[in-house]
Amino acid sequence: MFRRLAGEEAIFQDSNSTPPTVGLFVTCLVDLFRPAVGFASIKLLEEAGCQIEVPDTQTCCGQPAFNAGHREEAVTIARQVIAAFEPFDYVVAPSGSCAATIRRHYPELLADDPKWSSRAEAVASKTYELTSFLTDVRSLAGVKVELPEKTIAIYHDSCSGLRELGVKTQPRSLLGTIENLELKEMEEPEVCCGFGGTFCTKYPAISEVIVSAKTKDIDATGADLLLAGDMGCLMNMAGRLRREGRRTEVRHVVEILSGMTEAPPIAGRQEDQS
Repeated sequence: MFRRLAGEEAIFQDSNSTPPTVGLFVTCLVDLFRPAVGFASIKLLEEAGCQIEVPDTQTCCGQPAFNAGHREEAVTIARQVIAAFEPFDYVVAPSGSCAATIRRHYPELLADDPKWSSRAEAVASKTYELTSFLTDVRSLAGVKVELPEKTIAIYHDSCSGLRELGVKTQPRSLLGTIENLELKEMEEPEVCCGFGGTFCTKYPAISEVIVSAKTKDIDATGADLLLAGDMGCLMNMAGRLRREGRRTEVRHVVEILSGMTEAPPIAGRQEDQS
C-alpha cells in the first residue's frame, strides 16, 4: 500500500557527525505480537543518524506490576532495565506507555535507594517515546513516504504518551509530511480507548463501553487508517473494530512513517481480503 520515495530517505539535518547510541526498548507487546514495529523503529532511528542496539537482557518495563501495586516486583524490574540501558546515550521505545514508566515512575520507585536513585534519574532523563525522540531530539523534519492513493488517517493519543510525556504534536508533524495522507481528527482523540494496561482485564464491562465509544468516534470520521503509538491501545481498538465488522485499517504509527507495511495490518481492509 505504501512505498518509499526515491532518493533521500528522510528529511534530516544534523551538524554532529558522531552518531548517538540508542538502546531500543522493544516492549513486550511488540516482541510477542508485532515484531514488525521493532524493525520499523530501527529503520527510522537509523535514518535519523543513530547507532542502534537492542540489549538481549531487556525485560518488561514493569508497568503492569507498578499499576497493580506490586511495588517490590516493580522495583526489581526497574533495576534490571536500568542496568541494561544505562550504557547508551538514549533509550527509545515505540510506546508512550513504557517510556513513561521509565521516565516518570522509575525515579519515584527508587527515590529512597542510595545505590539506585541517581542511576534511575540518569536513565529516566534520556528515555523518549520514539516520535518524540525523532522530532524533539533529532530534529527530524519529515519522512519521504508516499501513498499510492489519497488516504484519510486518524491518530489516537494514548493516555501515558499524552499525559505523562506530552506526546501529541510530534507524530502528527511527521505524518503531515507523507504524500497523499490526509490527517483528520476524531471528535475526542485524547479519550482513553479502554485498554489501560490491566484495566481491560480487571473491569472488562467498563472497558467494552469505553472502546465502543472510541470505535463509534473512529467510524464517524470515515477514515481509512487508524494509527497510534502504543500496541495495547491498537490491539484493543482493532479487536473491537473487527468484532463490529469495521474495515478501518489499524497500524502502529512507525510502520507508516518507515514505509514498512509488508506485514498485514493489525485489523482492517487487507485482512478482509485475505
